Amino acid sequence: MSIYENPSALFDVKNKVAVVTGASGALGGMAAKILAGAGAKLLLAADETKTTAEDCRKLGAEVGEVVTDISKPHTQALSEEIIQSAVDQFGRVDILVVGSGINDVGKIVDMEPERFQNVMDVNLMISWLMCKAAGAQMLKQGHGGKIVLISSARGSLGHPAGYTAYCASKFAVNGITRALGCEWGQDGINVNAIAPIVFRSTITDWMFEDSDESREVNANFLKRIPKGRLGEVEDLAGPLLFLVSKASDFYTGQTLHADGGYTSG
Repeated sequence: MSIYENPSALFDVKNKVAVVTGASGALGGMAAKILAGAGAKLLLAADETKTTAEDCRKLGAEVGEVVTDISKPHTQALSEEIIQSAVDQFGRVDILVVGSGINDVGKIVDMEPERFQNVMDVNLMISWLMCKAAGAQMLKQGHGGKIVLISSARGSLGHPAGYTAYCASKFAVNGITRALGCEWGQDGINVNAIAPIVFRSTITDWMFEDSDESREVNANFLKRIPKGRLGEVEDLAGPLLFLVSKASDFYTGQTLHADGGYTSG
C-alpha cells in the first residue's frame, strides 16, 4: 500500500517503545499520553510517575516506570538504568523524548555560579546523557530510532529579565540536536528538537488568568506573537507525533518552533 492510499500510516507508532523523561510535567505528561493514545509502549521517568502512568494505562498502553528526580543533575549510570529498564521490559528502545527541564531567573551579577551550573546540568547534561544512553542502545539494535529534545524560543533569542542560564542551556540543546543529527544521520537515528513559547503548565498558569497582573505582563508579549495567544500543551502534540514517526524520516538536526510565530518576527 502506498502512502497516498493511507497517509495516516506515516504517523503510526503502534507498538513502538518510547522512553519519556519528565513525565510528571506538563510537556512530558502530554508526550506520554499522546504516545499512549497512539499505541506506543512506554517507560516513564519522573519524580512522580503514578498519575501519568495511570492515565496512559487508561489509554490502553503498557507502561513501565522509573521514579527519579529528573529535575536535578544525574549521572551516566542513571541514564543507562532508565534505558535498560525499557529494554528489560519491552526488549528495545525506538523513541526517546527528553521532557525534563528547569529555569532559574536571575541577573548575571546576582547569580551564583552554582545556580547557573544547575540549570546547565538539568537542561543540557541530562539531554546529553539520555541521548548517549539511548543512542548506544539504538546503534546496538541497528534499526535507527527517533530522539526528541526540548528546546525553547529562548534557544534562539535572549531575554532581558535574567535568562543567561536558561538561554545558554537551550542554545546548547539546539547545538546537540544539530551535532547528533549529523553524527547519527547514516545510522537512521533522527535527532530533532521542539522549541515552544510559553505554554500552560503549573508554573505558568498565572499568565493565563484574567487578572491585572497577567494582563500587564502579557500586554506587550502577546503583541510579538502573530497568533495572538500563549501556547497550550496540546499545541506541541502534533509536532511531537510528527518527529517520533515515519513522517519525519528525512528530518534530522532540526529545531521546530512551536511558538505561534514568535521567532519569525
